[in-house]
Amino acid sequence: MTGAATVTGAALARQTAAEIAHWRLAAQALADLDTAAAPEAWAALEDYLQRGIRQRLAGVVASLVQQARALQRLAASGREIGAVRAGLLTLRRRYLQAETVLDFFGDAINSRTNPALRALLRGFDVLAGDSMAATLTPLGIDPPPALVYVDKGLGASILRAGVRLWDQAHPSPAAAIKLTRHNLSYPTAMLHETGHQVGHLTGWNAELADAVHEVVAPRSVEVADLWRSWASEVAADVHAFAQSGWAPVVALANVVDGDTAEVFRIRFADPHPFGWIRVMFNVALCRSWFGSGPWDDVAQAWWSRHPPQAAGPEVERIAMVSVAALDDIVQVCTRRPMRSLRGAPLSAVLDPRQVHPDSLRSLEQRAGASLLTSSYLRRRHPLPILALLTTRAVLDPENAAEHVARLRAWVCDVGADAAGRPLTINQVA
Repeated sequence: MTGAATVTGAALARQTAAEIAHWRLAAQALADLDTAAAPEAWAALEDYLQRGIRQRLAGVVASLVQQARALQRLAASGREIGAVRAGLLTLRRRYLQAETVLDFFGDAINSRTNPALRALLRGFDVLAGDSMAATLTPLGIDPPPALVYVDKGLGASILRAGVRLWDQAHPSPAAAIKLTRHNLSYPTAMLHETGHQVGHLTGWNAELADAVHEVVAPRSVEVADLWRSWASEVAADVHAFAQSGWAPVVALANVVDGDTAEVFRIRFADPHPFGWIRVMFNVALCRSWFGSGPWDDVAQAWWSRHPPQAAGPEVERIAMVSVAALDDIVQVCTRRPMRSLRGAPLSAVLDPRQVHPDSLRSLEQRAGASLLTSSYLRRRHPLPILALLTTRAVLDPENAAEHVARLRAWVCDVGADAAGRPLTINQVA
């Protein structure tokens, strides 16, 4: 038996050594980042963004390779085979996690191999950076770089900069923001996603959760608990509103639409308010700051299509308690001083009056024909102009295609300004 056990032990050691070598070589292969994304796609990034992402991903791979080599040394030292096997399984799991991270950024960057889309996404990178800088810089927080990519589906999303990756040692190198194809021409969801980054970096989410709970609780503690759980999404919606006015309302309604059962569905542990009340909240933001306007059409259409009484008694009660509290919630979100915002209300950091429809019309009249051609205006008023151009297709749907083409050309010009080279409209046709 002793001889058989010795043979078995030697076989296990040899097999384990071969498996460690396999995963070490696989990890080393990840170091060629041009296999994750094409060189021309990497070249489409701003230099600082490309360097930051490549350095961080290279760090992830180097850490993984170092772990594999340490495991090889452990095995060669004669360490008990069970401990080596446990280390091997950990290495295998972390390899798959690292591969997922590289594939995520590789897919995001590879979406830039198409010249037209590359030009558009480069402009969105700049605008997303402008969005975060507009909020964070006055608060003394350095905004992270933004990487915008396009994917399928209904809603946008973000992998926040600074979020720890698989090994808890390498923070994500950029705020990676997904825009969906159907909303590339109505891109205000991007400002919602940058709001998630802002809420995370400032600590606003947690403070807002307590404040919203406080004002809703006198009506219903149960409903207040729901609003507390929705605070991060509420903060992101408020951020988008403060930077682009009523423009997000229609885009949001398109994303969260569905049949009546769907728009009233409350999902367990979902941080998003159910679609119906989320639309009503965004309309309430506009009414509070702008009075009546096109956003009222959205609310009236939704109330007509989806009457709360059709949701069932329990959800109807939640909906109606929430509607009654909307003015107080808007007040807390936009006008109450917050420690996380250096003792100021959000409206003192991002003044919604700058994107009031009257302010946007005034900007358009002052700029005249230069609104879409002036590089100075693109850098001086990027978010108001984005809001203005996004709402044109909504207000004039018969000519939506022409309005969308102008918006896309302007976004490409924003990216070209940052790149320091001219870009013609023909390149984005």
